[in-house]
Amino acid sequence: MSLLDAVHGPRDLRALSAQQLTQLADEIRAFLIRNVSRTGGHLGPNLGVVELTLALHRVFDSPHDPIIFDTGHQSYVHKIITGRQAGFPTLRQKGGLSGYPERAESPHDWVQNSHATASLSWAEGMAKGFRLTGEDRTVIAVIGDGALTGGMAWEALNNIAVGDDLKLVVVVNDNGRSYTPTVGGLATHLATLRTDRRYEPTLKQIKQRVRSAPLIGGPLYDILHGFKTGVKDVLAPQGMFNDLGLKYIGPIDGHDEAMVERALESAKNFGGPVLVHCITVKGKGFRAAEEDEADRFHAVGLIDSHTGEPLTSSSRRTWTDAFRQHVAEVAAAHPEVVGLTAAMLHPTGLDTFADAFPERVFDVGIAEQHAATSAAGLASTGLHPIVALYASFLNRAFDQVLMDVALHRQGVTFVLDRAGITGPDGPSHHGMWDTSLMPLVPGLHLAAPRDEARLASALETSVGINDAPSAIRYSKDPLPDPLPAVSQVGTVDVLVSHPEARVLLVGYGTLAHTAVAAAHLAGEQGVPVTVVDPVWALPVSEALVELCRDVDLVVTLEDGGVAGGLGAALSLACGQAGVWTPVRNLGVPQQFIPAGTRAEILEDLGLTPAGVARSVVEIALDRAVVRLSAPAPQEPRPSHVTKADTEGR
Repeated sequence: MSLLDAVHGPRDLRALSAQQLTQLADEIRAFLIRNVSRTGGHLGPNLGVVELTLALHRVFDSPHDPIIFDTGHQSYVHKIITGRQAGFPTLRQKGGLSGYPERAESPHDWVQNSHATASLSWAEGMAKGFRLTGEDRTVIAVIGDGALTGGMAWEALNNIAVGDDLKLVVVVNDNGRSYTPTVGGLATHLATLRTDRRYEPTLKQIKQRVRSAPLIGGPLYDILHGFKTGVKDVLAPQGMFNDLGLKYIGPIDGHDEAMVERALESAKNFGGPVLVHCITVKGKGFRAAEEDEADRFHAVGLIDSHTGEPLTSSSRRTWTDAFRQHVAEVAAAHPEVVGLTAAMLHPTGLDTFADAFPERVFDVGIAEQHAATSAAGLASTGLHPIVALYASFLNRAFDQVLMDVALHRQGVTFVLDRAGITGPDGPSHHGMWDTSLMPLVPGLHLAAPRDEARLASALETSVGINDAPSAIRYSKDPLPDPLPAVSQVGTVDVLVSHPEARVLLVGYGTLAHTAVAAAHLAGEQGVPVTVVDPVWALPVSEALVELCRDVDLVVTLEDGGVAGGLGAALSLACGQAGVWTPVRNLGVPQQFIPAGTRAEILEDLGLTPAGVARSVVEIALDRAVVRLSAPAPQEPRPSHVTKADTEGR
């Protein structure tokens, strides 16, 4: 039996020898490669924290001592150690093991927020809480060097530094990259420590001395203190952490389990906040990942467990591919256009723009708030910034969009990738919140293109809007087929026209295709439907409101939250214009949607052609918009149609 088979919880690690721990680390890496290659997931980050996680669980008593993983994508090893090995075949699948910490899975998972830079604030608050309630617990936050580029992390560090008696250990997992090599002043500081020519021989010498030192007290503290002053202050004299008032240990080799363990013991026994700086290699132990300079296999799909080559490939062009091409074309035609992103240059598709015009693209690190306000500053000088983010991460910059961009009437375009239901990364990564937030921003223009032609047109239009923010949102899916309009009414595209239709179905974004298919199905059941795409969802166009006036029922369909969403904005605009046609909104309920494939989740929500057609027919019957000679469908109403949706105005 392997050592890993005998590990059912952290206590099983305590009796292992140094040799056994090395063997166990190898077995864990093999386990990760074998399993994640079959399910997809965050492989590289977890291969880099094996020894670090073993040391954490040997030194601290989880769950009594909370261990908080910033972002949480590097928590797979933690899950293995805490008894969840059997769940790995279901990783990131519907009803399976979450790809992030999940409180419902285990008491060892205290925090499941999987957006970067939040861990230190959680840890500071918990440590203060334990101090106030008299509980003897140590809180540990594991944060990557990439997340330290975020302002929230530094707000927390500023408060941690004044908590002299807080039992809190901050572990900086420094691999020099978040998705891609980390950028910014902090990255330069850490890289200086990492790359100084004198560091490696000094590290080897200190390793030899520390291995022979007592675990607690005596020479160990002096050696570690000397390590700090000798390596950090002499070889690279930048006292950033000390200037904050934080005790600092490191940098140390994060793959030397014994050394990490000794440093953590020293930090634990100090009794106040300590920062332990560990240098690790993302993707360690998997040659294909170590040699991948782009992102070290940060996240993978199904891959060959030996070569790392993808086992599934699609030749279909994605929305990101389309944006990558068209933003580069827009940049070439408009020298005033600049690009910004928050540590995701390649994933958002700004890389081609950056290759062509490197001086005009800025990666600000994991700092969405700064990106938005910096963009406002750029716009104030006559430039037009395009800020490319994941839709779910725009939530963090809402105040800046509202008060810095919109209030100052700055022309900034926000391009929101991964909008709507995204799938296996679960509730924190579904891009379903932006459509409930953006209608609150005065003057904002929002486009949800239904195909590539509409995306290209929206980009070209948005860079000409210089007195208000604009946003363009699209999913992570492959591009759908072109969907031309059969006619236009003002700025609204008519996709399906029926002369006898008393029902208007408004399809936003990629769900315009679903709306067209649903209209055909509803027509087969005796309910003729006209389908339109507003093209620009915000502000709501007068032409769309007038179309609503001319029918007996309006149904909106969107890949975002129904509460305060695009359909709700149309309902409000109709009421303000004295149009009292009932408007029913179909979309994503304001709930935390669990992981699953996009298709599975849309099926559950009734947002498929058949589900939408059923809803349209049922609502039409309820409102007596049509009378059918055949019996109405008897299937239950989809869960996303609430009681409020079926009541009249």
